[in-house]
Amino acid sequence: MTTTQKNQAPKPTGYARLVLADGTVFAGHGLGATGESVGELCFNTAMTGQQEILADPSYAGQIVCFTFPHVGNVGTNDEDEEASCDAAMRAATGMVMRADMTAPANYRSTAHFAGWMARRGIIGISGVDTRAITRRIRESGMPMAVIAHSETDDFDLEALKDQARNAPSMEGRELAAGVMSSENADWSIGDWDWEGGNAAGSTDGPLVVVLDYGVKANILRRLVSAGAQVKVVSGKASAADILALMPDGVVVSNGPGDPAATGTYALDAIRGVIDAGIPVLGICLGHQMLALALGGKTLKMPQGHHGANHPVKNHETGQVEIVSMNHGFAVDVSSLPDDAVETHVSLFDGSNCGFRLTSRPVMSVQHHPEASPGPQDSYAVFDRFVASLAKETA
Repeated sequence: MTTTQKNQAPKPTGYARLVLADGTVFAGHGLGATGESVGELCFNTAMTGQQEILADPSYAGQIVCFTFPHVGNVGTNDEDEEASCDAAMRAATGMVMRADMTAPANYRSTAHFAGWMARRGIIGISGVDTRAITRRIRESGMPMAVIAHSETDDFDLEALKDQARNAPSMEGRELAAGVMSSENADWSIGDWDWEGGNAAGSTDGPLVVVLDYGVKANILRRLVSAGAQVKVVSGKASAADILALMPDGVVVSNGPGDPAATGTYALDAIRGVIDAGIPVLGICLGHQMLALALGGKTLKMPQGHHGANHPVKNHETGQVEIVSMNHGFAVDVSSLPDDAVETHVSLFDGSNCGFRLTSRPVMSVQHHPEASPGPQDSYAVFDRFVASLAKETA
């Protein structure tokens, strides 16, 4: 099959339904994989990066409704993958959009978005009122839902309503185990560049061990480009396993689900690393679990933060950073220990978006500093972290 054929827009061939837990039904055209899938329905305000969003392991167990009407315009390519598709629950379970997909118009595209979705098992629906869905979520919170795609218009709506109504809430769900690595692996691929593709990694930089709870590939690329040697280990590794690798620094990665549920098996290892004096950086779920490991608390958010245009105030620099976010839980800043300093705060709702400890080399951010939603405001998080490790080992 030629690249041109791969990029051709398939005509909608099926029917789809989005059924919410309260019984509301949205009818539209089906695309991507066929079948049924259950998930927490959230909305995402990003205008670009849909491939990265749906492939982000942090979205496991969720159906993403894009507020931007056009999805798939740039197609897909292997270089922008955030996670492999050979593991269960490695991406969002469904996608909702307003307009039907058109053929991509980007020189880097190698496959149409709908075909990419089908290969990953992501069910899509188009032709629905995404503004109505977004308003509902803003007013009532993120509901559980079922998304279904069939070649025939013969859905058992009552069964779908029951399925959505009985679906377990995201609160209390442990999902990281389904997306994390099972074995240690070295990572040596850096950022993608317009001229040279992906950069090669350092062979003599500080060693950063990444605890994988569903880590995005771009976090690993950013660490490599900042000058680190990177080793990825399972989020179920013990403190002894991690310290045996003699890391100069540890990153606690992003991931899906309720941090308190993942923390039932992860917090002891994180505490062990902190107590050993190893510099630690937490990102997203990792930020929340660091807070829990230090005795703090996390809260379920009604609608969460999902998008690429979120303003975050950096108290350390005085600057406002425009960042990407994807989280449905937040750190209760009042529950953090006395040696914790709030470094970042959301200018949307004032929720905590980062802290550091004054007594130990621990820092974390709620947003995704590896993402570049136009600006690259938060790339400095990795540069500062790796630079601090280089000083430690000098």
